[in-house]
Amino acid sequence: MTWTIRNCFPFSLTTHILSTSRLPFFTEYPQRFYDTRPELPHEMILELLSSLSRTTVLLLAGLSIILYIISQRIKASTSLPLPPGPPADSIWGNSFDAAFCYRRFELWTQEYGPVFSLRQGIPGFGGTRTIIIGRHRAAIEIMEKHGADISDRPNSVAAGDTLSGGMRILLIKSGDKFKKLRKALQSHLQPKSIASYHPILTQSARQHMFDIIEEHNATSKGTSSFVSTRHQDHARRYAAAVVMALAYGKVPHSYEDPEVQAVNRCLTRLGTFPLQEVREKLARREEIPASFGKYLIETQPMLGLSDDETAYLAGSMFGAGSDTSASAISVALMAATCYPEAQRVIQDELDSVIGRGRPPTFSDQDSLPQTMAFVHESFRWRPVTSGGFPHRATKDVIWQGYLIPKGSTVIGNVWSIGRDPDLFPDPEKFDHTRWIATNEKGQVKLRDDLKSYPFGFGRRVCPGQHMATASTFLNLALVLWAFNLTSDVKNPIDTYAFTESANAHPMPFNIVFTPRVSVKQGDREEKGWDILKEALTLEDKESQISARTGNRYGTVIFASFMSHALGTAMVLIMRKQHVDMMES
Repeated sequence: MTWTIRNCFPFSLTTHILSTSRLPFFTEYPQRFYDTRPELPHEMILELLSSLSRTTVLLLAGLSIILYIISQRIKASTSLPLPPGPPADSIWGNSFDAAFCYRRFELWTQEYGPVFSLRQGIPGFGGTRTIIIGRHRAAIEIMEKHGADISDRPNSVAAGDTLSGGMRILLIKSGDKFKKLRKALQSHLQPKSIASYHPILTQSARQHMFDIIEEHNATSKGTSSFVSTRHQDHARRYAAAVVMALAYGKVPHSYEDPEVQAVNRCLTRLGTFPLQEVREKLARREEIPASFGKYLIETQPMLGLSDDETAYLAGSMFGAGSDTSASAISVALMAATCYPEAQRVIQDELDSVIGRGRPPTFSDQDSLPQTMAFVHESFRWRPVTSGGFPHRATKDVIWQGYLIPKGSTVIGNVWSIGRDPDLFPDPEKFDHTRWIATNEKGQVKLRDDLKSYPFGFGRRVCPGQHMATASTFLNLALVLWAFNLTSDVKNPIDTYAFTESANAHPMPFNIVFTPRVSVKQGDREEKGWDILKEALTLEDKESQISARTGNRYGTVIFASFMSHALGTAMVLIMRKQHVDMMES
């Protein structure tokens, strides 16, 4: 017969912790223990202890002391309680599936309130407290008003230190280096700076339309509508081309581009080679397009940046900007396809303000509040960074009588904040009118008192938010000006099917594209793909011809290759530096 600790300690904390364990020193007992059951629990315990060895008794006593110490350490060192939260399911704290954890956090927000706490590990023994913020008002009061106290990042040894040498701005801890790198990024990504890049964004966005037209011509020529299976690839090409142009002043058009081939030959220096070309051109006094890389090199002494910091900053713009912009565009098109009534409202606004004589541009943005509201609602409805990135408290923060202790991890759950029922009734429904207000003259305008925080919080807000918003606006406006979007009846869209990555992308889905122009040919009326093509003609004829004759999907391959290779290259660079140091 085998006994477990549950039989012996039915009333103790040890029961909860070790109830599923079978220990060897309890596997054999004197016959009296299971022939005759003591009448009282304490008599059973005394009789059991008398049969155990001194070592076993000491082990049990030591375990009891340790458990008592742990229970005391778990209690707050102040009279203020921690925010409520789900009970720990083991001695190691709360466990949950990391995949799509933001959805689990939303359920806990509904149960425990706008701010709740979790425990990972044992506090005082390497464990941490995690505070989850899931409602709008709490996010403002904690993440914004106490931004200086929670702008740090938790330790990230693998991704932050080993892989990127402590230079990846997304993961870098707060301090002088963070301030220096962020200042360099912000100075180049403010709205006024982004305005200088509108020609690049416009050219790439119109090329996005040509990519859709060319996919139709390659797969369904002669039909009025077609099912696009590669529209997400087109969005990735747009994002990669724009960010590559902004970061390095270069837009590759195919996988055979010399720079792409140079990546294959120079993998070990991939982190610096695009920037090195900019540096060499400047040294030769060659004229190069405005770019973030050019700006960094020209102002490097003033900014106090090392060569490695300069290279990582430019690479960070590419790695983060291309990923988030592509996902945001795909989500906006998904929403337009799934909510045709909202799509028609945007098209009516485009036709009323712009007409059919020309495509929309950035100069139309202030005149298109419905379209901008659609963009903001898509950010709320399916945020790119649904779970948010973790912050770390550098001092105790008090919120409504609860303690957020120093050293705890603080996460603003973007998914939950955008589902605050007080601000966003029926949150699962896509409703862009949430962001619309009417002034005293009856004019429709965009609300300026509402945020869903898709780009983060406080001092850690994404510096590329203005570029991502501008890119999503222009691509959405162009697509809905040019096409009607409908669902593929054979393959319905699952609006919850997203990747598990930190920057979530919709899983592949189909969209039926139909041009919004038509032409009479005899007794037939056909959708005019060629007419649409002419209406979208780029001003830069040479660039248009080059882009059409090149491989439209080459830059998608290039972007995927860059994202994968950058991480590998960083490891190789650090490994080489280590070898050089050992040899010296």
